[in-house]
Amino acid sequence: MANRDDTTTHFGFETIREDEKASRVHGVFTSVASRYDIMNDVMSVGIHRLWKDAMMDWLAPRPGQNLLDVAGGTGDIAFRFLRRAPTAKATVLDLTSSMLDAGRQRAEAEDMAGRLDWVVGDAMALPFAANSFDVYTISFGIRNVTRIADALSEAYRVLRPGGRLMVLEFSQIPNDMMQKAYDLYSFNVIPRMGQVIADDRASYQYLVESIRRFPDQEAFAGMIREAGFEQVKYRNLSMGIAALHSGWKL
Repeated sequence: MANRDDTTTHFGFETIREDEKASRVHGVFTSVASRYDIMNDVMSVGIHRLWKDAMMDWLAPRPGQNLLDVAGGTGDIAFRFLRRAPTAKATVLDLTSSMLDAGRQRAEAEDMAGRLDWVVGDAMALPFAANSFDVYTISFGIRNVTRIADALSEAYRVLRPGGRLMVLEFSQIPNDMMQKAYDLYSFNVIPRMGQVIADDRASYQYLVESIRRFPDQEAFAGMIREAGFEQVKYRNLSMGIAALHSGWKL
């Protein structure tokens, strides 16, 4: 059997060793952390905020729930969850400490400090006991994980029976002509935006490539089912530019 150090994966369109990917992704998000929220607004023309609200609408947070938001660095999802669910608690986990620092500096963080924890950690090896959380969310982060199946297995492990998984991620438009037009925009415009706004073309080139490499909606739903989740469903957002996936640990 091959040593895992010799196993390859993708970093955008580049093929690299699996053991290199976490540090490469860490470098990307360390580089863009201070401008991450601004770039999200520019890249999506602000639509990412509507997508995150749609995520909360479908999730319907309830008082007293305990949320784990993985790859949640700047706190967007956790803040939304806590505003909708009095007495709920949230833990934001991210591989990159500078992303968490950017989240802590937001005004909402101080208002919600008593209900909010920030943890540096890896989605593939969560530092939490089994059956610890009612809800697991990951927003625009799972495509950056080295082994997505491992992250989904960890999500299943830390959720309590009856717990909910919800994933928001860029996806594939189910129309070839529209997908080609979107790709043209993504590959030509977004890296240039990254250069102008964040002084970092390479990181945004990777982010665009990582979106294109991510499985389509049906394939990703299949991965969620393979991790043990049931009642797996998805909803396309903005014609499939992004998609919400939901599953339950029953």
